[in-house]
Amino acid sequence: MTTNGHPDVLKIGDFTLSSRLIMGTSRYPNPRVMLDALEASGTELVTVAIRRVNLQDTSEERFLELLKPYRCLPNTAGCYTAKEAVLVAQLAREALETHLIKLEVIGDDETLLPDVEQLLRAAKELVDDGFSVMVYANDDPITCRKLADLGCAAIMPLASPIGSGQGLVNPYNLALIRDIIRDTPLIVDAGIGTASDAARVMELGYDGVLLNTAVSDAQHPVTMAAAMRRAVEAGRLAFLSGRMPRRTYAQASSPMEGRIGG
Repeated sequence: MTTNGHPDVLKIGDFTLSSRLIMGTSRYPNPRVMLDALEASGTELVTVAIRRVNLQDTSEERFLELLKPYRCLPNTAGCYTAKEAVLVAQLAREALETHLIKLEVIGDDETLLPDVEQLLRAAKELVDDGFSVMVYANDDPITCRKLADLGCAAIMPLASPIGSGQGLVNPYNLALIRDIIRDTPLIVDAGIGTASDAARVMELGYDGVLLNTAVSDAQHPVTMAAAMRRAVEAGRLAFLSGRMPRRTYAQASSPMEGRIGG
């Protein structure tokens, strides 16, 4: 996408992306649907849960082979402590030869919300170890500010719990996070349910959207992936355009001067 004749790119660490939509790769009915959905989304970056992928699998059809057209973003899904997350990240770096990592440290199986104490600890260790850390966080401005101060490459607050599809349950907090964090990319991760959710996120000034279930669990995943692509692009353009001011009273769009009988 271009704006004013210039490419509108997303920079995360030393990576540059043309698409602002990042896609997950789980829960699809089959690999063909997944690949078609990824193509329809226009994404360049896809997440892979390293703890759920057999990195020793050498068959021609292994999962990672299917994703070769895309840049892989390994994630630490399924980790509950900083120690676990750091180990998984280090294994991913060796196996996939990338220092880009999506950091998740989950507090419990019911909410899948981040454990803030363990998350901050893991983020610091990984940043100090040379990783470009994209970190999944609560929609808490203080936590997000601390993660940005640690040097994370991108902060990714949730819109609502993972896989819930509830959309933006606390847009005020998301707007506040954007207001206080200006120097680090912000990407909403988790809770997106439909295209209007993605557009709304981008209209708040966020730099991107990461989603999975909204597409993989849709009745027609490929069509929904195309909708998400357009929603992210539309929301981004709307934000860059600057919306009209909200007014208490109506304001005629046609000139009042020169009316017949006036």
